[in-house]
Amino acid sequence: MAHLVLFFVLVFGGQVIGGLSTQKLPPPDYGSMITILTVDSGGIKGIIPAKVLDHLDKALKAKNPNADIAHYFDVIGGTSTGGLMTAMLATPSPQNPNRAAFSPAQIVDFYKQNGPNIFKASGVFPGPLFDGEPLHNITRELLRDTRLSQTLTNVVIPAVDLKTQKPVIFSNYKLKNVPYFNALMSDICISTSALPVALPVYYFENDGVEFNMIDGGLAAGDPTQAAVSEVLQHYEYPKILVLSLGTGITKFVDIYDAQIASNWTDSDWLSKENAELVPYASAAITEYNLASLFSDFQPNSSYLRIQNTT
Repeated sequence: MAHLVLFFVLVFGGQVIGGLSTQKLPPPDYGSMITILTVDSGGIKGIIPAKVLDHLDKALKAKNPNADIAHYFDVIGGTSTGGLMTAMLATPSPQNPNRAAFSPAQIVDFYKQNGPNIFKASGVFPGPLFDGEPLHNITRELLRDTRLSQTLTNVVIPAVDLKTQKPVIFSNYKLKNVPYFNALMSDICISTSALPVALPVYYFENDGVEFNMIDGGLAAGDPTQAAVSEVLQHYEYPKILVLSLGTGITKFVDIYDAQIASNWTDSDWLSKENAELVPYASAAITEYNLASLFSDFQPNSSYLRIQNTT
């Protein structure tokens, strides 16, 4: 992990560090290079990319101790647990609105301290595996009254509206044409985290529009393609530098053997392991599409994917 982070710091630092500003970014644009950070869905395994970002943050702070991760990226995208991490990195600090409210090290501590409570079984069947209330309360406490328009840099957070059965991409780029997307960051994060089976559907209203939301991992377990798409819609032929962080792929040994699966009960099909399959499949398709995009249509761009098997 450390050598990959070092490699990225060397490439990344050479591209953008000279243009760094610690002022609020509207977004920043380092010449023709657009920098993107994305974090996958994955629940408690969000601690994995949080540790990667902690390594990156320390390396970058050695160059500029007054800069945060949000100051280096034009766009930060995240789905589910990655969406919460995105919000924590991009939410301004109450003490200094030009700085991030949370460092990667603090996000690592957040997972350690709150994970057991958030992912405590509800004990109610049929129903979601987890209550949802701890996550909702903690998210609102962390992000307070921050809205999408107030983030330190552009964010892209996918979710899915259960009522319309369509993806909803919460993005600063969309606010001019879709002003009702300027929701509370807490509502956006709870929405993108509402994985069916695991957590309850999340309903909220903003600017007179109702949202009936479930986990963004159903559409974009890896949000990189969504983030790149937002950039390509607003810049003409940009150079793009992407750091994409996975939350680890679980080894499923013999679980999906056809003979075994044919004897599964309803509770087997609704297991946590099966709930994880959809985001994994989504992420695999994203990687396939991005490989084509960066090799054929963005030859001057750079894409680094960090993913581990857990």
